[in-house]
Amino acid sequence: MDSSSHSRVDEGTGAATSGAPVGPEAVPAAEPGPATAAYAAGGARDVVVAGGGIVGLVTAWRAAQRGLAVTVVDPAPGGGAAQVAAGMLAAVTELHFGEERLLALNLASAERYPAFAAELAEASGQELGYRRCGTLAVALDADDRAYLRELHALQLRSGLESEWLSGRECRRLEPMLAPGVRGGLRVDGDHQIDPRRLASALVTACERAGVVWCRSTAGRLVVRGGRAVGVELADGSLVEGGQTVLAAGSRSGLLAGLPEEVAVPVRPVKGQVVRLAVPEAYRRGAAFLGRTVRAVVRGSHVYLVPRENGELVIGATTEELGWDTTVTAGGVYELLRDAHELVPGLTELPFTEVRAGLRPGSPDNAPLLGPTALPGLHLATGHHRNGVLLTPVTGDVLADVLTTGELPGYADAFTARRFEAAPVQEGAR
Repeated sequence: MDSSSHSRVDEGTGAATSGAPVGPEAVPAAEPGPATAAYAAGGARDVVVAGGGIVGLVTAWRAAQRGLAVTVVDPAPGGGAAQVAAGMLAAVTELHFGEERLLALNLASAERYPAFAAELAEASGQELGYRRCGTLAVALDADDRAYLRELHALQLRSGLESEWLSGRECRRLEPMLAPGVRGGLRVDGDHQIDPRRLASALVTACERAGVVWCRSTAGRLVVRGGRAVGVELADGSLVEGGQTVLAAGSRSGLLAGLPEEVAVPVRPVKGQVVRLAVPEAYRRGAAFLGRTVRAVVRGSHVYLVPRENGELVIGATTEELGWDTTVTAGGVYELLRDAHELVPGLTELPFTEVRAGLRPGSPDNAPLLGPTALPGLHLATGHHRNGVLLTPVTGDVLADVLTTGELPGYADAFTARRFEAAPVQEGAR
């Protein structure tokens, strides 16, 4: 999600700006170092990345590692989605009916995460909050239990590992759960990462790899000779490159200058997220929660993600409200109400932060990756709720495309071509 605790939205990246988080453990977007703080004019780059959220940053980092000269255009690299996202790496429990095609890509990225996190931690010198803690998805009533049973069957048909537990077994695993829990799914293969630390580490890794920042807004795509050659900034100046990657989150489709034949059907999907703090007294001995807990409560999905530093992330609403990033009393109430039904003891925890952001949704909730109908223009957007999970594989896909011109076979189903109108055959009615 593009992030905000207020409602001011940057027109270039789609990231809503905000004041300082209330929570003391929040990691702000990293400040680029002085050596790369501004775009160095005087010649085109190999790659221009429009958008400096985690998707744009991982694309820039991987491309720079392959020897390409990369510029990222963004007013505040490392901001945006990472400042709101919970960071669940839940390829198994994020499986939704009708989205089986996306599963293979999610699994491929999840498998990359341990090595990716270790490499990024070494490259940046920063901890990422990566934890192999698993997920417990629970049911509170008969309808929720039936839904989980159907999901479990789908997981098993898809070759995924998950274990059905009784309510008593769920409470034995997580003693803070409500007595009314009637059963659940234990998924040890789900992990988590702190997206704020992920974004900060990517900023540092990009700098160390030689990525240049252009701290401005991409206002228009520049097309010359039938090819994308960079972007025009808000002040009219140009940042040119041999290849351009559009990674501007929910606002990717709003970049001026996109030709009609390029499909970028990305929309904003609002989500509100609450953060609480688990005091040290609760963390002595057994953890307040030892793993991510999630459920469907009255038809709405809710999750509780515990961090090692004591933060507890509760999310997230799903609202089709256009560009609105207002934090609402109703959204906060619903999240805390549903979370309280799962874990009644959380009402004693200090409230530290609430934010609202925008997920970049696509018509099929899957990402748009790789080449477009316009030579020189590539997409890395539309990740919806899976932006953090798909970070490693997105970086690999775009680096391959930018250096070899070839899209890996496992990503072929996720290009923008699936949304381009098929040509009308002569004589067709």
